Amino acid sequence: MTLPLPRRAALLALSAPLVLPRAAAAQGAGWPDRPLRLILPYTPGGGTDGVARTLAARLQAELGQPVVVENRPGAGGNLATELVATAKPDGYTLLMGNQGPMTVNPTLFGRTLKTDPATALDPVAMVAETPLVLVVGPGTRAKTLAELLEEARARKGELNYASPGNGSAGHLAMALLLLQAGVTATHLPFRGAAPGLTDVAAGHMAAMISTLPSVLGLVQGGTLRALAVTGRSRVAALPDVPTVAETLPGYAVTAWYGILVPHGTPEPVRARLAGAIDTALGAPELLDRLRADGTEPFRMDAAAFGRFMAEERTRWAEVIRKAGIEVD
Repeated sequence: MTLPLPRRAALLALSAPLVLPRAAAAQGAGWPDRPLRLILPYTPGGGTDGVARTLAARLQAELGQPVVVENRPGAGGNLATELVATAKPDGYTLLMGNQGPMTVNPTLFGRTLKTDPATALDPVAMVAETPLVLVVGPGTRAKTLAELLEEARARKGELNYASPGNGSAGHLAMALLLLQAGVTATHLPFRGAAPGLTDVAAGHMAAMISTLPSVLGLVQGGTLRALAVTGRSRVAALPDVPTVAETLPGYAVTAWYGILVPHGTPEPVRARLAGAIDTALGAPELLDRLRADGTEPFRMDAAAFGRFMAEERTRWAEVIRKAGIEVD
């Protein structure tokens, strides 16, 4: 089964560097005059954490105020989303949004979701994207994706895999992979990438799909084996690792990261923040740091970012329905 990908080409055409109207820039001149909080939905050590801390350091230089990163894991990212959505809309509380909380949870949690990110948060800018990597440890002898799928078939659903959380990018990427391959496996969610990868490395879990930054050191150090990357092409950091699509044609998934603020945050503040993000993404030191971790800048303005998330919600709703994914 191959599901349609978002119309990426059209979106990329809208992701040119942001140009701020002079009036908006002037109205936002008094902001910020105190530290900002950048809230993350996951534990330290994962891909979201790395991107957020890299961006925060550069935003601090651009805005002249500290940008404090706070990890608030829980409920598949909903706790962080609710915290930001209910914060005062003054531009001092930011959310590093990604696939799970922004585009998966509205379907996964349904009416029990306290906060709908589509209405409770305003997109500011897309920041970056990264391919995911399927890794295994001593819990399986598989050396290739095809071998892992054969093992999963033989074990008839008993092969287990970890994820950074229910509905996370890693979870949905594996669910789509299994759907497309026509096999089943047992999912165990963790509270972030780091604890899940620890259990894979210990052999307690057979496999996991996580972001390239979170697994690169473990793969290069020999602790984990990388079987495939989920993007449209191989990555420079792991040139010998094939794409999933080389085994399952048409498959492609990436993790993405973007900044959102509480709905109602003044437009001049959002405009100035968007300008600071755009400037930060052009800084050579930030680009070098992101790319060293296997992440690429993925510029997209607020309007295009909003449309992108709407399409992603539709895409992953279909995966959730076909895979029968439910909240624990």
